[in-house]
Amino acid sequence: MQKLTALAPATRLRLAARNQTHRVFSAQPSYSLYDDSEKEVLVEGRAKMRAAILHRPSALNTLTTTMAARLQRLYGSWEDNPDVNFVVTKAGGKAFSAGADVVALHQLLNEGRIEDCKMFFKTLYNLVYLVGTYLKPHIPILDGIVMGGSAGIAVPAMFRIVTDKTIFASPEAQMGFHPDAGASFYLSRLPGYLGEYLVLTGEKLNGVEMIACGLATHYSLNARLDMVEERLGSLVTDDPSIIESSLAQYGDIVYPDKTSILSRLEIIDKCFCYDTVEEIIDAVEKETASSHDEWCKRILLKLKDASPISLKVSLRSIRDGRFQSLDQCLAREYRISLAAISKQVSNDFCEGVRARLVEKDFAPKWDPPSLSDVTKDMVDRYFSPPKEALEELNLPTEQREPFV
Repeated sequence: MQKLTALAPATRLRLAARNQTHRVFSAQPSYSLYDDSEKEVLVEGRAKMRAAILHRPSALNTLTTTMAARLQRLYGSWEDNPDVNFVVTKAGGKAFSAGADVVALHQLLNEGRIEDCKMFFKTLYNLVYLVGTYLKPHIPILDGIVMGGSAGIAVPAMFRIVTDKTIFASPEAQMGFHPDAGASFYLSRLPGYLGEYLVLTGEKLNGVEMIACGLATHYSLNARLDMVEERLGSLVTDDPSIIESSLAQYGDIVYPDKTSILSRLEIIDKCFCYDTVEEIIDAVEKETASSHDEWCKRILLKLKDASPISLKVSLRSIRDGRFQSLDQCLAREYRISLAAISKQVSNDFCEGVRARLVEKDFAPKWDPPSLSDVTKDMVDRYFSPPKEALEELNLPTEQREPFV
């Protein structure tokens, strides 16, 4: 497994924080609203390790409000428990998680239950903040599909294991939504303009590419995961350096091959560095015309297939994220999510889910229908503070200092 020469900055901050006064996570929703969550998130305990197991395989482990709430409770209790030294998150089936259960959200919105949708985003984003400020080592095992909001409960963790079956993507713009659950924080910190490329096109990365760009810390073949978990289960330490060396014993040092998207970083930076979506598309069109590259043609089609307003909102969000801390990114993303589900500016979220996941005609009718129809005022409304202060996302930043 790839051995890190130095822990990431966020990891070093966590190590320093472990020597400070313990901080209690206080901004939790009322869990009396939820039930039937134990079968969706299973628990496994070995020695000083605790594992949360996402268990909705028939739905690709998509996240629900009850799942996010249960994970928040479990992580909080394990952080407080002196008998637990570190935490693992994993899943069964062919997916770690395909993100939020947007089909369920689509149904709730059609039933007029917008408050339930708000509760989902509030619960999920609080969970992401808890993961991003967690004081104990946290090790998500990202085997299989990792999309959308599910990356938010994994990428901010201290260690992230990927495999030869890992597939990562952020396809929200193609769904009429935006990169959320902390995506504007961690994707904006990728090399060059790779984050903009992933957000606007929804293109995939494999496990090797996630290692190379910093989204993951360790790589293991899927066939070796049992050995990795067995080794973790035998540890009785909370020392990150010992955990890291234990992970390295069972992994592989890997490098992207010549066909990897990372071999095209120069072209990506050339095309996706511009300030507007229109300029980015124009740059990709020029690159396509001059190179006749099939990859460029595919990227151009993806850009033109996405929701116009989602493209503009997503680009602004990830650019803002470059200069903001995790809590600031989550607060902004919460505003955008509430604007998306309110349908006051556009119904593209519901339309995208309908076309791609519900009716599956793959012919969304975006409104506004083109980039030229998306005004600055429309985009600004996604980022504007709500009329009611209670509509803001209140994270426990005084108890849990955000990392930058």
